[in-house]
Amino acid sequence: MSFGPQPWQQTSWDWRAAGNFIGGGAGSGLIVFTALAGVAGTAGAALVLAGLALIGLGLACVWAELGRPLRALHVFFNRRSSWMTRESIAASVLFAVGAASAALAYAGLAAVVWLPAPVALVFIYCQSRMLQAARGIPAWREPRVVALLLATGLAEGAALFWLAQPLHGQGTPLLVLAFAALLLARSAAWFGYRRRLDGPGAARALAALDRAGAVLLVGGTLLPLALLIVALGAGAAAGGALSAAAGLAAVAAGAYLKFTLITAAGFNQGFALERLPVRGVGPNLPGV
Repeated sequence: MSFGPQPWQQTSWDWRAAGNFIGGGAGSGLIVFTALAGVAGTAGAALVLAGLALIGLGLACVWAELGRPLRALHVFFNRRSSWMTRESIAASVLFAVGAASAALAYAGLAAVVWLPAPVALVFIYCQSRMLQAARGIPAWREPRVVALLLATGLAEGAALFWLAQPLHGQGTPLLVLAFAALLLARSAAWFGYRRRLDGPGAARALAALDRAGAVLLVGGTLLPLALLIVALGAGAAAGGALSAAAGLAAVAAGAYLKFTLITAAGFNQGFALERLPVRGVGPNLPGV
């Protein structure tokens, strides 16, 4: 639908923009959860680098979306008012700090995995505010979308940590509980966000969000929690496989929610004209 009084779907951001939010949030969350786990050595370095790779992949999606990719450096010139500029600055710092901490973690210094974690949180926050700054789209401008994207990124990062657990062999029952807590926090953020959308928004956008929300709650929360409960009582090998399956389900549901939020739910609100001009009628006459 073209411009008019009815909501129409935006076309400026597509799957490539969604890829930035998916990769950036999950990669940053993985870096934060790796710091929480205190993983050192080769495993810690690999997890931090994997997080940076996901963030880089997301930014590459945005770069591919630009009409003039060679002018991408212009994004750094508006830091006072643009959350996209702040996201880019945070990403630059994160890549530098993350690469250095990965090198030091490979050398056996466990404490350095904390170094990129605060920067990763700043990156997710800037990315979330960038979406919320799109005032013309009700599903994006809702302030609680910031908490939703933050919680989703952290939960996805924990999910990736457990998805890769059979490879790095790290993890404790306390970290399993931390993963479960992040899943519940993500569900709470979703309910808070969705409840605020009952008024504004296109019916098609809300229907798409409800479908994604059902996947998030069932496939991305209840199923992983059930698998984690069974994993806590299983042996090492079976528990690792179950935790990895829980991580896969949680990260897939979160990615689907973000993809839906950026694409299918990206409806403008339409024009709202409280008064229509009438030829030959003055503005101060009764009824106008």
